[in-house]
Amino acid sequence: MHGTITSVAEVTNISKHGFWLLLDEEELLLPFEKFPWFRSATIDQITTVERPSPEHLYWPGLDIDLTVQSIRQPEAFPLVARL
Repeated sequence: MHGTITSVAEVTNISKHGFWLLLDEEELLLPFEKFPWFRSATIDQITTVERPSPEHLYWPGLDIDLTVQSIRQPEAFPLVARL
Protein backbone atom coordinates (compact mmCIF):
# COMPACT_ATOMS: atom_id res chain seq x y z
CA MET A 1 0.00 0.00 0.00
CA HIS A 2 1.37 3.41 -0.95
CA GLY A 3 1.70 6.14 1.65
CA THR A 4 0.18 9.59 1.46
CA ILE A 5 2.31 12.33 -0.06
CA THR A 6 3.00 14.80 2.72
CA SER A 7 5.30 17.10 0.80
CA VAL A 8 3.57 20.39 0.10
CA ALA A 9 4.28 23.38 -2.07
CA GLU A 10 4.22 26.78 -0.40
CA VAL A 11 4.29 30.22 -1.98
CA THR A 12 6.73 32.24 0.12
CA ASN A 13 6.69 35.61 -1.64
CA ILE A 14 4.85 37.44 -4.42
CA SER A 15 6.17 40.56 -6.14
CA LYS A 16 5.40 42.48 -9.32
CA HIS A 17 8.01 40.32 -11.07
CA GLY A 18 6.77 36.87 -10.06
CA PHE A 19 6.51 34.58 -7.06
CA TRP A 20 8.67 32.15 -5.12
CA LEU A 21 7.61 28.60 -4.42
CA LEU A 22 9.11 26.42 -1.70
CA LEU A 23 9.30 22.73 -2.57
CA ASP A 24 10.92 20.68 0.18
CA GLU A 25 14.30 22.42 0.62
CA GLU A 26 14.28 24.14 -2.79
CA GLU A 27 12.90 27.61 -3.50
CA LEU A 28 11.97 28.30 -7.13
CA LEU A 29 11.15 31.59 -8.82
CA LEU A 30 8.26 31.72 -11.28
CA PRO A 31 8.74 35.03 -13.11
CA PHE A 32 5.59 36.38 -14.73
CA GLU A 33 7.61 36.93 -17.90
CA LYS A 34 8.03 33.15 -18.29
CA PHE A 35 4.77 32.13 -16.59
CA PRO A 36 2.30 34.78 -17.78
CA TRP A 37 -0.80 32.83 -16.72
CA PHE A 38 -0.19 33.96 -13.14
CA ARG A 39 0.25 37.68 -13.89
CA SER A 40 -3.36 38.72 -13.27
CA ALA A 41 -4.18 35.99 -10.75
CA THR A 42 -5.29 36.86 -7.24
CA ILE A 43 -3.10 36.12 -4.24
CA ASP A 44 -5.52 33.37 -3.24
CA GLN A 45 -5.32 31.78 -6.70
CA ILE A 46 -1.50 31.81 -6.64
CA THR A 47 -1.15 30.55 -3.07
CA THR A 48 -3.66 27.73 -3.47
CA VAL A 49 -1.33 25.20 -5.03
CA GLU A 50 -1.54 21.42 -4.81
CA ARG A 51 1.25 18.91 -5.24
CA PRO A 52 -0.36 15.65 -6.39
CA SER A 53 3.08 14.08 -6.88
CA PRO A 54 6.67 15.19 -6.24
CA GLU A 55 7.09 16.44 -9.84
CA HIS A 56 3.57 17.79 -10.49
CA LEU A 57 1.96 21.04 -9.32
CA TYR A 58 -1.64 22.15 -9.81
CA TRP A 59 -3.36 25.50 -9.20
CA PRO A 60 -7.08 24.58 -9.05
CA GLY A 61 -8.38 28.17 -9.12
CA LEU A 62 -6.51 28.79 -12.37
CA ASP A 63 -6.65 25.25 -13.81
CA ILE A 64 -2.86 25.34 -14.34
CA ASP A 65 -0.74 22.18 -14.28
CA LEU A 66 3.06 22.44 -14.31
CA THR A 67 5.86 19.98 -13.86
CA VAL A 68 8.57 21.00 -11.43
CA GLN A 69 11.12 20.51 -14.21
CA SER A 70 9.36 23.13 -16.36
CA ILE A 71 9.88 25.62 -13.52
CA ARG A 72 13.51 24.67 -13.00
CA GLN A 73 14.30 24.80 -16.72
CA PRO A 74 11.62 26.83 -18.57
CA GLU A 75 13.88 27.13 -21.64
CA ALA A 76 13.53 23.36 -22.13
CA PHE A 77 9.74 23.79 -22.43
CA PRO A 78 9.32 26.41 -25.16
CA LEU A 79 5.61 25.91 -25.79
CA VAL A 80 3.64 28.63 -24.07
CA ALA A 81 -0.15 28.76 -24.02
CA ARG A 82 -1.73 31.92 -25.37
CA LEU A 83 -3.38 34.24 -22.93
